Amino acid sequence: MTDTRSRRTGPLARFKVLDLTRARAGPTAARQLADWGADVIKIEDSGTVEILGGGRHGSDFQNLQRNRRSITLNLKTEEGRAVLHKLVKVSDVVVENYRPDVKKRLGLDYETLRSINKRIVLGSISGFGQSGPYANRPGYDQIAQGMSGLMSVTGIPGQGPVRAGIAVADSSAGIYLSFGILAALLERETSGEGQWVHTSLLQALLALCDFQAARWTMDRKIAPQAGNDHPTGIPTGVFVTSDGHINIATSPGAIWERFCAIMGREDWKSDPLFKTPADRSKNRVEMNAQINAITKAKTSQHWVDALNKGGVPCGHIYSMDQVFADEQVIHNRMEVPVQHKKLGEIHLVNQPIGMSRTALDTHHGAPEAGEHTDEILAELGYDSAAIADLRTRKAV
Repeated sequence: MTDTRSRRTGPLARFKVLDLTRARAGPTAARQLADWGADVIKIEDSGTVEILGGGRHGSDFQNLQRNRRSITLNLKTEEGRAVLHKLVKVSDVVVENYRPDVKKRLGLDYETLRSINKRIVLGSISGFGQSGPYANRPGYDQIAQGMSGLMSVTGIPGQGPVRAGIAVADSSAGIYLSFGILAALLERETSGEGQWVHTSLLQALLALCDFQAARWTMDRKIAPQAGNDHPTGIPTGVFVTSDGHINIATSPGAIWERFCAIMGREDWKSDPLFKTPADRSKNRVEMNAQINAITKAKTSQHWVDALNKGGVPCGHIYSMDQVFADEQVIHNRMEVPVQHKKLGEIHLVNQPIGMSRTALDTHHGAPEAGEHTDEILAELGYDSAAIADLRTRKAV
């Protein structure tokens, strides 16, 4: 049997992480740690395992659950929980997204884990928070999108609320939690103790709303829908070309002046409708109409080349196949080949972070359920007879 630990490299290779997460937000946090080398052990139910759309060998599961080892444990049995507690004793991090009552029942609450290992860092994700009036509500990405205000600022004015096309609440919560876990591990180097780190879909998405949220907290302005226009910087938005659409982004000052010159409309700079940023914002519909009348005469590539050459930000609006055919995306290695035990070579989405000395090692897809159960139990000191007994008792 190959010891998969020997292949782990990266800045987090010295850390062991127990992944008890389901759905998307929690696994996103664990993936961040796994991709950077942590020994992430995915603890799966020995009965029915929850799988996102597409099945275990589907693209979503493989991309989300990569770079882990897998052990199956029945945490409803005393023996299964005993194995978990042995793992906690030798681990650095536990990541989970159970409801508070389930967490307590399974012995995954921070007080219990700390009694086993005072250095353990518990990372938790919930829908709305670990306490408060909504603590026991089930959380879901689209619910958080609505409650965070995101859907109120997304979409064409007057069409009603619109969800983002990706699981932005789940993904942002997972990324924020992984950051919090790393901060706790750094703090542990001074204090010698772990701590409980937690976030929620609602909190993470509120933080991601950033300047739109701050327009209310500081200025008491309710941001409206702005469609494809930037909410404050005009003209910035989507414009039609002879063969599709492009994004153009301008800002007051030199970029605006260069834009007018490239468009052949120096008169815009003195036109009372468009002279100041406030004028352009007030008259954005007319501004956009005049720009579209010009851009639709030539191809997207013409405008992307001409505007960028002139120092005005402009880019294509791609479908996913076009994204991964783009020369810059290829250069950045955002599609990465990895090996899978049954599927062979598969291609996943790479991490968007580079380091000057430390290479990222996204080396294998998601494991089969329980693929490393015997290996992990042996590391804990269980011999073959003890492992067989655990299987007989349906603990693993």
